[in-house]
Amino acid sequence: MEFGTIVVAGASRGMGLAVAEHLQPRTKRLVTVSRTQAPVGEWIAADLSELNGVEKVTHTIGSDRLDALLYMGGTWETHAFTSRYSFENCSDADITKVIAVNLVAPIHLVKALLPALRRSDNPKIIIYGFPLRSRQLFWTRSSQQSF
Repeated sequence: MEFGTIVVAGASRGMGLAVAEHLQPRTKRLVTVSRTQAPVGEWIAADLSELNGVEKVTHTIGSDRLDALLYMGGTWETHAFTSRYSFENCSDADITKVIAVNLVAPIHLVKALLPALRRSDNPKIIIYGFPLRSRQLFWTRSSQQSF
């Protein structure tokens, strides 16, 4: 089965890279988006937490049909999921960046790409925003906190 045009955001490493590598041979046009170079696809250097990054993606897709958008990007506060992490000591800049990357960026990207997605017969949007590999650590550490 071959797919049409797919955008994978957060494709330079981790789950995003694994998904992009899997899709590469099955996709007519694979567009990868990340701040650092992705080794597969038609790479767009963009920070999606900034509107000009979203505009770069929209410009690259142009009037083409977009069959799927996979948002695989994500970030956490400095030292998150480690014994060194402390919410009380987390900087405002860290919190702002986490919200911008994990919540605001995918909303802006979906909104900007809706016209291209509507040109597809069966468009898909997948937003993967929680690192499941850290789930056990997260729940364990959360349950150990006293409030």
